[in-house]
Amino acid sequence: MASTGVPLEARAQARADMARARSRTSFDIVPVRHWLHGDAEAWENHAQLVRIVSHEAVVNLPGRPFMSREERYANGQAIINRFNELRIQNQWSDEQLERALLVTGQILPSSLHATAFQPVILRQGSDEQIRLWGPAISARAIIGCYAQTELGHGTDVAALETTATFDPKTDEFVLHSPTLTSTKWWIGGLGRTATHAVVQAQLHLQGKALGPHLFFVQLRSLEDHSTLPGRTIGDIGPKALGAHQAVDHGFLRFDSVRIPRFNMLSKFAKVTREGQYVQPPHAKLVYGGMLYIRAQMNHHAVWLLGKAITISIRYCTIRRQGKVGADGLAPQVISYPSTYYRLLPILANAYVFNAIAHHLHAEYEAMSALLARGDASLLPEVHIALAAMKVLVSTDALAGLDIARRAMGGHGFSEFAGGGRLLADHTPAVTYEGDNYVLDKQVVRAAVKGHQMGVQLPAESLSVFAFLGQLAAPMSAPVSARDLAQTLRYRAANVVKNFAQLKDSTQDPGAEARVSRAVGDAYVAGIAANALEQGLPGGEPVHRLFLLHLLTTVESALADLPNVDSRALRAHIGAACADILPDAIGLTDAFGFTDWELDSALGVYDGAVYDALWERASKSGFNAASPHEKEYKAHIMAILERGRKEVARL
Repeated sequence: MASTGVPLEARAQARADMARARSRTSFDIVPVRHWLHGDAEAWENHAQLVRIVSHEAVVNLPGRPFMSREERYANGQAIINRFNELRIQNQWSDEQLERALLVTGQILPSSLHATAFQPVILRQGSDEQIRLWGPAISARAIIGCYAQTELGHGTDVAALETTATFDPKTDEFVLHSPTLTSTKWWIGGLGRTATHAVVQAQLHLQGKALGPHLFFVQLRSLEDHSTLPGRTIGDIGPKALGAHQAVDHGFLRFDSVRIPRFNMLSKFAKVTREGQYVQPPHAKLVYGGMLYIRAQMNHHAVWLLGKAITISIRYCTIRRQGKVGADGLAPQVISYPSTYYRLLPILANAYVFNAIAHHLHAEYEAMSALLARGDASLLPEVHIALAAMKVLVSTDALAGLDIARRAMGGHGFSEFAGGGRLLADHTPAVTYEGDNYVLDKQVVRAAVKGHQMGVQLPAESLSVFAFLGQLAAPMSAPVSARDLAQTLRYRAANVVKNFAQLKDSTQDPGAEARVSRAVGDAYVAGIAANALEQGLPGGEPVHRLFLLHLLTTVESALADLPNVDSRALRAHIGAACADILPDAIGLTDAFGFTDWELDSALGVYDGAVYDALWERASKSGFNAASPHEKEYKAHIMAILERGRKEVARL
């Protein structure tokens, strides 16, 4: 990828390298961009929102790294306030407002209003409840949060301690926090912002515990925002890695707080005036809100990964390092096999996970439509598919974000690079909405049950259980997408069979994570192979990305596939990377990120990385201080004088 002729000055060379790399794009990125965003209309809507949002001074992306937590929170509230004005001015729908807030690239104080509080009420509330509360929720006349996690209980929702006891005398529920560990904790937007909450609490009826149910609860006055009686509310403090600074994650305790019986979300389960319990059609329906959030998490991970890999590939394209060649130039970092072998599979994952996210969204919507008619037949499978993909996508996205950051070397550690910020924001995704290692257990239980029942589905099935019964030995050198997918299905069927025969899990304590991974890999492989057979926009470059994902997934599973020729497999991976590399910039351009969206000095579109880094550092407020300011007089001067005196005594 080296240029010819007289070497240019480094800054000009960077621009030339980027232009040359972009000119090598061999496919039309427009249909690929439309596919990544859903369709042409979705892309145009996104681009229009970016044009509007990027001109709003309140968003202030360049100033964000220099703000304190208090300033970040205040700025977050200012953004939400301004965007609600824009909602009215532009007649945005709820979805458009949520997307506009996401475009800012920030997790804001009331983000969970749109991503959890509102969707849960719309999906779990009765028609009457939605008619009563829906307009105020949509207009932001109230601001909500989703209060599930407790100080002593997270993923194990069944173990939550907060109680909601029905009092038939007053036709009310009494919410109570009986222990310290029952305190609601980690609730986004609760610390200072939310006026209301959807609260997950154990329903107690006639002395009997009936499991967790959802309740609509007011927390603060709508007159002066003061905390209502019986509620103890506060902020839990700053988060690790400086992440989510604008969000007031909070705690909440109830001291015998009474709410009307009507406030129990009752689309599926309810309590009558006589105190009789009406059961839902399926026990897992109470977790419907969590399933919605997990479905959305896949989309969020894809776009974070897309940003990170765009930044990293662009920077590694213009960065030159190593022995200078005959042309007077050092090699581009992206040209090193050790670099592109790390980065191109991440790019492949972003594309494949995008297909997974769209597929699961369609599955979730189909399940929701059936549930609305009282049919819960799709719920068990969608529940397991979402659990498996929550584990796999969040885990691989987190790993990919860090690999992309590290590939940029020392500059990747700069806040101005943007990669560290993406990594910090995604880090908690592997533990919230179900800790990944706990979700592994759910996936494994379902897989083993299917194995023991002798479930066997058609080869063309895209079910999360399609691997069951696929025990035919794989080819030693699988190359086609279908053969690679079949190899991964064989691996899943085999490890599930072996796990089912395991007498004592303590003999293999890592087995559950491996089995869950095998099930997830097989599910993704089936969808990826089907997408290739159905045809994808972009032709060969996009097809090669999907194939690279399958090849590297098989490579990661070689311990379970002793019959596969590892040398031949890795040769295919090398060839796939070499074929993809000329289109790497085009494939990242297809995400459609503007420089404003990326907010990265290393990921600028034109390759002018060094100019961008210099400009940001030069404008840093930290450089405005005079060396004679108070820090010098109070400390630095004293250190220097003490040192000089010590030297003088020698």
